[in-house]
Amino acid sequence: MTSRTFRLSAHGLLVGILAAITSPAIADDKKVDLQIGDRAPVFEARTDQDTTWKSADHYDKKWVVIYFYPGDFTPGCTAQAKAFKEAMNKLTELGVEVVGVSGDSVLTHVQFRKAQALNFTLLSDEDGAIAKKFGVPFGPGAQVKAKDEGGNPIQFQRAGTAARWTFIVGTDGKIVYKNSKVVPADDAKKVTEFITKTAKQ
Repeated sequence: MTSRTFRLSAHGLLVGILAAITSPAIADDKKVDLQIGDRAPVFEARTDQDTTWKSADHYDKKWVVIYFYPGDFTPGCTAQAKAFKEAMNKLTELGVEVVGVSGDSVLTHVQFRKAQALNFTLLSDEDGAIAKKFGVPFGPGAQVKAKDEGGNPIQFQRAGTAARWTFIVGTDGKIVYKNSKVVPADDAKKVTEFITKTAKQ
């Protein structure tokens, strides 16, 4: 290859790279940044009952709390789930539905719900598609060792790990609350206080 040919090839490669970087197609990967007042993203997912949960069946009818958490059986996530379990009677009275979302499988959700006797729905988001719709960071999964409801050792692979963010969708289907710095044990309390105060206005 002559030096002139090499320069032309290199130039063509550089042009191609620059074109790819500035291509409008890159906009498809633009990070979502939901704000208060935005319409809540529409989605569907498999539940811990292995049924399909569709947001369209729940939005515009009640308050919907959607909380993203890193994974089943971890200390912080267990504390967060227990807090929501204890708050569910009050939240139900207020017309609130709670769903927890993580990158765990349906089977793992089944085990976690049984182990903690949870009284609300868990949704599986193994590919992070739901997290992406809400702008929630979603990273690699992990190998997890834990114990089931009987105290027996279990081991499973988590497909992906979501950041701990909580949203509340109002009765008009719009985002009314967003917390990207959730303290696990305090999440249910803050959610309950917010909805109680807002419902009175």
